[in-house]
Amino acid sequence: MKRIASLLVLMGIAISAAGCNTVHGFGEDVRATGNAISNAVK
Repeated sequence: MKRIASLLVLMGIAISAAGCNTVHGFGEDVRATGNAISNAVK
């Protein structure tokens, strides 16, 4: 039972870490798009 609980905790941590990387990458994409629009307006 402890082994299953440990496995579930590790899977949860792995999914959370992957989600953070995805959100971080999305934020960088939005920033790059904003910079491109700002440069186009200038």
